[in-house]
Amino acid sequence: MLFIPTTRSGVLTEKQVLLLMTVTVILLQFSALFVPILEPDGALYAGIAKTMVLKHDYLNLYADGHDWLDKPHFPFWMAALSFRLFGIHTWSYKLPAILFLLMGAWYTYRFALSLYGEKVACWAVCILLTAEHLVISNNDVRAEPYLTGLIIAAVYYFYRQKILPGALFLACAIMTKGMFAIVPVGAAIGGHLLFTRNWKALFHLRWVLALLLTALFIIPELYALYQQFDLHPEKVVFGHTGVSGLRFFFWDSQFGRFMNTGPIKGAGDPFFFFHTLLWAFLPWSILLYTAIILFVKRWKQQQEYYCICAGLATFALFSLSKFQLPHYLNIIFPFFAILTAKYILSIHTDKGMKFYRTTQYTIIILIAVAGTVIDLLYKPAMHYAWLLPAGALILLYILLHYWLDKTTREAVFYRTVAISILLNLYLNTILYPDMMQYQSGSSAAVYANNVLPETPVSLYQANSYGFDFYLKAPVNRYDSATFTVPAVLFTTPEAITGLQQQGYTCTIIKTFPHFYVSKLDLPFVRKATRASALVERSLVRVEK
Repeated sequence: MLFIPTTRSGVLTEKQVLLLMTVTVILLQFSALFVPILEPDGALYAGIAKTMVLKHDYLNLYADGHDWLDKPHFPFWMAALSFRLFGIHTWSYKLPAILFLLMGAWYTYRFALSLYGEKVACWAVCILLTAEHLVISNNDVRAEPYLTGLIIAAVYYFYRQKILPGALFLACAIMTKGMFAIVPVGAAIGGHLLFTRNWKALFHLRWVLALLLTALFIIPELYALYQQFDLHPEKVVFGHTGVSGLRFFFWDSQFGRFMNTGPIKGAGDPFFFFHTLLWAFLPWSILLYTAIILFVKRWKQQQEYYCICAGLATFALFSLSKFQLPHYLNIIFPFFAILTAKYILSIHTDKGMKFYRTTQYTIIILIAVAGTVIDLLYKPAMHYAWLLPAGALILLYILLHYWLDKTTREAVFYRTVAISILLNLYLNTILYPDMMQYQSGSSAAVYANNVLPETPVSLYQANSYGFDFYLKAPVNRYDSATFTVPAVLFTTPEAITGLQQQGYTCTIIKTFPHFYVSKLDLPFVRKATRASALVERSLVRVEK
């Protein structure tokens, strides 16, 4: 038992401390709720859901004023539902995604509890909700938070042999990202049954029923795609007519990308996710790699194979794919979190404990140093600085007073959780809010809403999904001077010069610094060189 002094005569038990830390990491997920949505993808998806609500059209997906065929409908339906309930805001776009992520944490807990008991389950939740890329992805909400919750939920219910809810969650996952969502779910269940040689369960008719129910539940997605694209072969999509939405859903969006034969192509590095995982799963990545290596070495003695099969099969698929982005990994973090928690709690040798302590205290120090260096380089204005000391005081109390013995497993674990909370609280309440002043589209839209209320603004030779989402007025797009004057444009200095050369009178209303915050680099991060990394975008009134 871990005893912790309190202000009363009693003591806090380890279970109470665990509850405190769990509640804190849950609340951490909401720390980015009001930070403007990052461009391009997050703001693009928010704009698509906004268009759904404004048009009262929940079957067709539109972006840039055109039919949009890339991702399935489920995340947009959830965001649109939130917009209908709460209005169109930053927080109402992020809220359902965060709730689905927390649903994933809940099913991670339930799954780990069934497999390994309460302590592994609770530690797995803490590991999951402090994994670095999962937390910072709440600034750039895409499909992955939904997928993270849906996939682990489907695995849990299939593990419990509850076919109906398992098929429903799997269908929602497919309607979130496509047919590949079957891979982690099928690998988890099928892999476990295969390696335990449970042939009777592997070939049971319940899995046929599961596939049939899943096919039934994805009918809304198929109907929407058929209505928007297959019934209208005259539409131009990806530069072609006769594009089938159903073919794209079943083949091109997933397998076509994997083999690089679809309309959207990419280039991949088979080792991309090996080094990406080192930072994306911080502060637990070294322990995760160790857990996987030891699991494989002791393959035949393992209790279960669900997590390793789901994690490695999906990891291998992503590594072989030509499309590779860091956020893809988030969906298998629940399985990695369970593997990591199980490994930490299975360490019994002095050598193992020494490795665990040395690794985590080194990472804690590196994170503290990295956070300090970033702050010194960037020098934020600290608009939200009051939030950080409030959290820091609580966490420092935990760090300095709860565990004076630095050698215990619990002390190392909760200190690691605490440093992750501190880092991400800093990122979500100070650093990212300050950086977002350089996302010109969202800044310009907020300014236009106040200074030019209800005035239509056109994007001219410049695109900004953030501007499209945040402007409370119609937004048009032009690549040439075909707009009707007088007009208000959001554009670049080069485009303004071009218009002046064509004889237009251009009056600059306001100029905004511009940088793609989702693609940070050192010149931007350093305050001393930031000006050289910035370009300009302007709101301009154009007359003839």
